[in-house]
Amino acid sequence: MPAKAAKENQEFDFEKALSELEQLVERMETGELPLEETLKQFERGIELGQRCQAALESAEQRVQMLIRKSGGNEIVDFEPEE
Repeated sequence: MPAKAAKENQEFDFEKALSELEQLVERMETGELPLEETLKQFERGIELGQRCQAALESAEQRVQMLIRKSGGNEIVDFEPEE
């Protein structure tokens, strides 16, 4: 991984990115932004969404590795209580 990409991944804050993404969606949903600004916001949203997805996938892989390392061999999907 190039040094720049590694540094960006180290500095990535999932919660901050998710919050920014939520704010972008709220602003775009108002319909009050000019077209060009909406497109810029949409582009930023795609970027944030991709980075958040990558962070979630990485976290899932780490959890699976920890489960296997601790002797667990079965990974069960989480089902929240209703």
